Amino acid sequence: MTADRRGRRKRVAHAPSHERWLVSYADFITLLFAFFTTMYAISTVDARKLSSMVESMNEAFDSRGLAVPSPDTAPARKADGKTRAVPSPEERERRLAQIIRERLAGTAVDVEIDRRGIVVSLREAGSFPTGSADLAPEAREILAGLAATIGSDPDTKLRVEGHTDDVPIQGGRFRSNWELSTARATSVVTFLVEQVGVLPARLSAAGYGEFHPRVPNDTPADRARNRRVDIVILNEGTARAEEPGRAGSPNGAAASSAPSNLPSGRVFAGE
Repeated sequence: MTADRRGRRKRVAHAPSHERWLVSYADFITLLFAFFTTMYAISTVDARKLSSMVESMNEAFDSRGLAVPSPDTAPARKADGKTRAVPSPEERERRLAQIIRERLAGTAVDVEIDRRGIVVSLREAGSFPTGSADLAPEAREILAGLAATIGSDPDTKLRVEGHTDDVPIQGGRFRSNWELSTARATSVVTFLVEQVGVLPARLSAAGYGEFHPRVPNDTPADRARNRRVDIVILNEGTARAEEPGRAGSPNGAAASSAPSNLPSGRVFAGE
């Protein structure tokens, strides 16, 4: 054998690989998975903006076929990955009413739920001197506790309504039950804004005189029940209907006792 043959190395032919693309493909799929996972984690739906957009489209196209998906009906996900049902607005309303009852137990208030929302009735006895709109110390403590329970959510609207019995006012500071009921509602609003720090834009006030009684004014006990100030925690539907400029918003004469330092609140002397 010659030296050339001994010096040559035997070369082994390798078959070409056709599976190198799998590596790049796997990397690509991994990146896509990470991207969509991140997008899902940071994505949120602004229900108010979505509702406003749908309403604008309905008005523009006179369409009744668009519906806003309710975030309250979507299942929530626990930390362990299991889903749980989100409480409905009605259920949350009932829970809040119960919390308020427990927080204000033993005070001069009644708590109930009607079509407008949660109604916290501040009785005159212990809250206002007869024929006066000055808040008693007990009423101030009740209002401070109520505000702390409700929280500072700017979307939670409060409507303060003053009511009296049907006995006409004889002398004194106020000329009629209209003025007394409105002044009491305004006193509550002023206290919530100036002493508790509630945003004025969350509040409105109204005076109804003797024209919205809870019960007939047949007995002294019933008349006492009708002398009250209702703080209504408006549900979403009622709050939206009462926004300025919307049909169905309350209208009335401005109260002469409305404080000038509450430009954002709405004060009415009745409907």
